[in-house]
Amino acid sequence: MFKRIGNLVRGFLGLFVSGLEKQNPEALIEVEQENLRKQIANYNQGLAAHAGLCEKLMTQVKKLEAEEKDLSAKASANLRVGNRAAAGQYALRLQTIQGQLVENRTQLQDAETTYKELLKARDVTIRQVQDKIQALKFGINDLKVKRATAELSEMASGMVSSIGNSGDTLNRLHEMVEEERSVAAGRARVAKDSIDTSGIHLMEEEQNALAEAALADFAAKEGLEIGGGSSPTSAPVQKTMGPQGI
Repeated sequence: MFKRIGNLVRGFLGLFVSGLEKQNPEALIEVEQENLRKQIANYNQGLAAHAGLCEKLMTQVKKLEAEEKDLSAKASANLRVGNRAAAGQYALRLQTIQGQLVENRTQLQDAETTYKELLKARDVTIRQVQDKIQALKFGINDLKVKRATAELSEMASGMVSSIGNSGDTLNRLHEMVEEERSVAAGRARVAKDSIDTSGIHLMEEEQNALAEAALADFAAKEGLEIGGGSSPTSAPVQKTMGPQGI
C-alpha cells in the first residue's frame, strides 16, 4: 500500500518537474552547465593526481639513470685497477638498479599513455557536451521563434476574420445610410411638390403691375415717353419737377 502511494507521489512529482522543465528550459541548461563544470573540476583533480604520478616516476627514472651511470663508472674503475671484489659489488648493485630502471621506465610509459588518453577523453567529452548544449540553445531559440511566429499567425488569422466581420457590418451600414438618404430625398421632393406656387406667381404679377403703374405715373409727371418695353426717352416738354428755367 505504502509502496503504491510512494509511486503515485513520485509520479506526480515527476510530472510537476517535467512541466517546470518545459516551461523554463534555459534554467535546465544552466543547471547542466554547472554540473558539467563540477564534473570537469573533479576530473581535472584526477588528472592532476595521475600527472603527479607521472612526474614522480620520471624523477625516479632520472635518479636511477644517474645511479646507473655512477655504479657503472665505479665498477669499471675498480675492475681496471684489479679490485675485483669491489667491482663485483658495484656490478651487483648495478644489475639491481638496471632492473628497477627498466620497470620504472615501463611504468612511466604506461602512465604517460594513460594520462594522454584520459586528457583526450576529457576534451572529447567536453566538446560533445558543449555541442549538445549549443544545439539545445539553438533549438530553444528556434522554438521561441516558431512559437512567436505561430502566435503572430494566429493573431493575423483572427484579425482577418475580424476585418471580414467589420466589412460586413460596414456594408450593412452603407446600405442603411443609402436607404435613409433615398427616403430623405423622397421626402424633400414630396415637400417641394406640395408647395403652392400659384400665389407666389400672382404676387409677382401684382408687383410687376404696380411697378409699371408707378413708372407710368413718374414718366407722365416728368414728361417722359415710355416705349413698348424700351427705356424711357426724353422729349422737349416742360418738367413739372425740379427747378424751373434751368
